[in-house]
Amino acid sequence: MIGTVLIFLLAGLAEIGGGYLVWLWLREGRPLWYGGVGSIVLVLYGILPTLQSFPNFGRVYAAYGGVFIVMAVLWGWWVDKKTPDLYDWIGAAVCVVGVSIMLWAPRS
Repeated sequence: MIGTVLIFLLAGLAEIGGGYLVWLWLREGRPLWYGGVGSIVLVLYGILPTLQSFPNFGRVYAAYGGVFIVMAVLWGWWVDKKTPDLYDWIGAAVCVVGVSIMLWAPRS
C-alpha cells in the first residue's frame, strides 16, 4: 500500500512538475532548458505508472487522474499561491473517494 501511494505521488509530481516547466518555457518566456527538463520529467511520468502492481492500465490511469486533481490543487496553492476555495476542496475530496472505490472495491 505504501509503495502504491509513493508511486502515485512521484508520478503526480513528475506530471505536474514537468508540465509546469513546459508551461513556464512556452507561456512565460523562460529559457529553452525549462522546456527540455520539463519534457524529460514528463517522459519519467510516463514510466512511473508501469511500476504499479495493478494489472489494468485503464483503471490505474483513471485513478491517477483523481490523484493528480488533488495534487494540482495543492500545487496551485503552494507554488502559484492561489488559495483553493471550498469547491476546490469538495471536488478534490470527491476525486479521492472515486479513486478509492476504483482501486480497492471488492471485485470477483
